[in-house]
Amino acid sequence: MARRSLRRTRRAATLAVLTGAAVAAAGGAAGGGATALARTVPKIVVKDGVTQPVFSYKDAIREHVYVQSSVDSDRDGKPDRINVDIIRPKETQQGLKVPVIMDESPYYDNLGRGNESEKKTYDANGNPVKFPLFYDNYFVPRGYAFLAVDMDGTTRSDGCPVSGGPSDVLGGKAVVDWLNGRAKAFKADGTPVKATWTTGHTGMIGKSYDGTLANGVAATGVRGLDTIVPISAISSWYDYSRMNGVKYWTDEQPGLADVVDTDPPAKCAAVNAGLDKGEDDATGDYNAYWKTTNYLRGSVTHVGAVHASIFAVQGVNDLNVKDKQFAQWWEALAQRGITRKVWLHQRGHVDPFDIRRDDWVNTLHQWFDHELMKVPNDVLKQPRADIEVGPDQWIKQADWPAKDARTTVLRPRADGSLGEQRAPKGTSASFTDAAGPQNAGYTEGDMVSDPTTAKPFRLAFTSGPLQRAGRLSGTPDVRLSVKLDKPTSNVTALLVDYGTDTRVDYLGDGSGITTLNTEDCHGESIPADDACYKQTKVSTVTSDVNVVGRGWLDVQNASSLSDPKPVKPGKYYGIRWQTLSQEYMLKKGHRLALVLAGTDADNNTETPTGATVTVDLSASSIRFPVVAGRDGMSALDVPAPKAAWHGPSNVVLPRQERKLY
Repeated sequence: MARRSLRRTRRAATLAVLTGAAVAAAGGAAGGGATALARTVPKIVVKDGVTQPVFSYKDAIREHVYVQSSVDSDRDGKPDRINVDIIRPKETQQGLKVPVIMDESPYYDNLGRGNESEKKTYDANGNPVKFPLFYDNYFVPRGYAFLAVDMDGTTRSDGCPVSGGPSDVLGGKAVVDWLNGRAKAFKADGTPVKATWTTGHTGMIGKSYDGTLANGVAATGVRGLDTIVPISAISSWYDYSRMNGVKYWTDEQPGLADVVDTDPPAKCAAVNAGLDKGEDDATGDYNAYWKTTNYLRGSVTHVGAVHASIFAVQGVNDLNVKDKQFAQWWEALAQRGITRKVWLHQRGHVDPFDIRRDDWVNTLHQWFDHELMKVPNDVLKQPRADIEVGPDQWIKQADWPAKDARTTVLRPRADGSLGEQRAPKGTSASFTDAAGPQNAGYTEGDMVSDPTTAKPFRLAFTSGPLQRAGRLSGTPDVRLSVKLDKPTSNVTALLVDYGTDTRVDYLGDGSGITTLNTEDCHGESIPADDACYKQTKVSTVTSDVNVVGRGWLDVQNASSLSDPKPVKPGKYYGIRWQTLSQEYMLKKGHRLALVLAGTDADNNTETPTGATVTVDLSASSIRFPVVAGRDGMSALDVPAPKAAWHGPSNVVLPRQERKLY
């Protein structure tokens, strides 16, 4: 009975606010008495489908509370308390109920937030003075509260960070519960405090770890979390740390926990030791530990519990939080019919605020108004996907991946060609998973140089010039038949575009953006917290070669990530795996190549096994979805080469910076 009353109260409060907004937008209510009454009630104002900045940012209430969570991550016998820094319109003291935009982050006192690495600042009473990023400056004047939440184990919260594990997520869930009357919170002096100023409708936003926490909290199914905006966010931490048994990083889980924890090391040493043991770097396998950090099908979180809508942003060339994280999350949410929208861009680990700033702020504004205030604008009537197909060249698409894409199948042949015709039965070629010059495999530059020259550590199969253009939209699929002379090998598969073009420089400094000295402003400012940020522009590079698709596999994990099966030397095995997803223009006159090699020194932290890998070419292929080019073709026309071609030599590809935040 109490729960029903609470829901009715919040629903009535929301309707009152929106009714007031409608009245304000229409110029006032009919009748002198009604108008006089309306003037005494704070109103959220809506005009042209969006909320208007009618509340003072300068006079907003700035405070902090400690929300009691359900976890004891530092094992001190007490529930962890989560520090929540709040800014809300002063009118919330006069009966105005507002929704919440929340950024839960582990980075507020270490790496900072955004392109300028902003950190929080506080006054002498411990109340927040400066909130990083523009969310507070822009949305508080429009009738929102903004919450900057210190993730469990970081900044001013209790506990120990666990690199995406249960306590990281459940701390954020507790804050949503408090906003909806289901959890306790306290002031610094221990006085209990309730969130009487909110409608309970909450949206979480953030990039990288912050967006990952939004995914995780949504996957608890917590009520009151209406929408999430994950930017370059993780959906399964195993897939962040490795692919198909091949490690991207060593000591990733305890290493990241150490980065975000500014307390003395001894406090969380035992917890960190558990992370180190649980990740099992010795094998690279999936286990019960990784299941606790899996928001898709985990032991604590599951995509089946998600009811929040999603506005996702992902860089298809992000080699930190790789786009598989988005693609698998998006597919699972689509299967459940979750309301969703996406922006896909060509840069690396970059925030859309630093890519397409004005469009981003305007679209985000519409999204939060629609999802948290139920403002009837057209944000969901627009095409679902915005996709960058070249430097600052954007298209709109009904969904992702493109529904009208057709599968192109390319097959390798013994003469080093790549085309649609299958190699004769019994044709094979070999490479060795060998140590390169730095004893750690070979770099991508090594793998793609001189593609028509035989090299013992790789196989390269190249097509003739493409006869028509098209766009790869989705996820390439590699299918090989291989035999080894040892129990396992690391295998790298690259889909490569050879052809001179100007592309987004996603591997270079800035991962595709250059930061300028000029600023622009989005929102209202005070001396201690302005709404102005340095502008950026796209960084481009003109080059002869680009790696389009990347995928890695430990052969003994081909059939199971958790139960490896070493292969019997000399016996052929069918292996199949997906590369990272991609959006990429395949241009007429360019050539495509499939490169197969061992350990990738740029992206793997594995020791080459030394195995010789023999590929049965007649049973091997790469498949990928292609959208029609302007000439109307629904699949590529990829001929075998008819004349000698050598390709670029001595290719040097930068290693993308690993910018965690």
